[in-house]
Amino acid sequence: MCSGSCPLCRHPAAQFYHRDKFREYFQCAQCALVFVPPEFHLSVDAEKAYYELHENNLEDAGYRRFLGRCATPLLARLKPQSRGLDFGCGPAPLLAKMLEENGHQVATYDLFFQPDISALDDRFDFIVSTEVMEHLADPMAVLASLWRRLKAGGVLALMTKLVASPERFANWHYIRDPTHIVFFSIETFQWLAGQLSAQLEFSGSDVIFFTKRG
Repeated sequence: MCSGSCPLCRHPAAQFYHRDKFREYFQCAQCALVFVPPEFHLSVDAEKAYYELHENNLEDAGYRRFLGRCATPLLARLKPQSRGLDFGCGPAPLLAKMLEENGHQVATYDLFFQPDISALDDRFDFIVSTEVMEHLADPMAVLASLWRRLKAGGVLALMTKLVASPERFANWHYIRDPTHIVFFSIETFQWLAGQLSAQLEFSGSDVIFFTKRG
């Protein structure tokens, strides 16, 4: 049994899920989130240093194809000239650029690379957050804040790999990244949709859409 509460739903009951040579993982009994206890988290400086090793850039065709898995189905849902936010855009906000190329306005924010919080002082038709959720020590606080900034009828688009089973988890490349500390599943997002009273849709294996009911 994990001594800490779930970082998503705050439920106190969590069961052991997996252990590797670096850290332990537990699963919440209520929302099914798999998470790493705080004692295994990197320091802020170590986390930022790890991100700085990434080599994504605005001219990377492979990175564009990767982000297209979110951008393409999102664009099909947006009204012309929508205003959005790319939350956790990183040092190279390519997704924002892709959406702007299609006529939308996109503000950008990243805790480490674009930390100007004035970008958050607005309400948006859509919010995108790709490969961010798995890094959050307090995902509910972040998600609730983003949800408040979304207009009625707006879309919150998330991109994160999903937990499938304990057997596959043990050999999953996603847990090798030391900055990945929370892991969502279909069941977790279903629980979250209920809490937000949102319409939930999955696109492919790792793109999740929450639509805010009007």
